Amino acid sequence: MLKPLYNRILKLSARKDAVWWMSAVSFAESSFFPLPPDVMLVPMCLAEPKKLWRYTNICALASLIGGLFGYAVGFYLFESIGRLIIDLYNAQESFQRFQDMFAEFGPWFLILKGITPIPYKLLTITAGFAHLDLTVFILCSIVARFSRFYMIAILLHFYGPQVRDIIEKRLMLVTTVLLVIIIGGLLSFKFV
Repeated sequence: MLKPLYNRILKLSARKDAVWWMSAVSFAESSFFPLPPDVMLVPMCLAEPKKLWRYTNICALASLIGGLFGYAVGFYLFESIGRLIIDLYNAQESFQRFQDMFAEFGPWFLILKGITPIPYKLLTITAGFAHLDLTVFILCSIVARFSRFYMIAILLHFYGPQVRDIIEKRLMLVTTVLLVIIIGGLLSFKFV
């Protein structure tokens, strides 16, 4: 059952317009969308290893631009849109904790959390709401997002065939692990 779905995703990820879809997901995940772009980036890189660095750069850049949108929501539109997003994900406690962490650690908090699979949208909205300096936000986001996606790219570059073999031989296990990571990321709104 999962094998045909995996093959279909690999085929979809190899389409000419897949990069646009990945960009849209990466942009949206940084400001409001629940799923990370990894779900497209990894299969795209496995399907076309020669384009791995190109896809990684596009994904990171789209995430950075989406982060600017999330920052603007927190800075200018928190009461009308930002609060709605925070409430949608039931992340009021996390939002308050993130404000406290920004006050205590400033840009270092953004860099450290921006590398993790914790949903980036909460960081971007909180940074805007906290009026973190825009230049600092951009620089920290560049470090965090490019580091995050380059870690994935480096693993795929050196271990791509093994990653593909693991996925194909243990698809159910890989799917379960990915679901746990995604659900963990979503739950982190409540507990982080």
